Amino acid sequence: MTPSEATPAHRKYKRVLLKISGEALAGDVGYGIDPAALVRIAREILEASTSGVEVAVVVGGGNIFRGLQAAASHGLDRAIADHMGMMATIMNGL
Repeated sequence: MTPSEATPAHRKYKRVLLKISGEALAGDVGYGIDPAALVRIAREILEASTSGVEVAVVVGGGNIFRGLQAAASHGLDRAIADHMGMMATIMNGL
């Protein structure tokens, strides 16, 4: 039985929380957002959603900025670097 064929009684989960890493959004490009990766992920989310599963999505920002790595290797203040990483996460969320 495919997810889209599952009835409420046959679904294992009613709700799921999906955490998508920034690296997953970067796909084969390695940084930024790879349109092909974005389409693939969106289709998988759509399939789960149309099967009746409630899907919540949390995205990461590692494809744009890595705060801890930048603080360690480039001498950035750790708090500033972490804030930059949070902004990258917000950008992916939008």
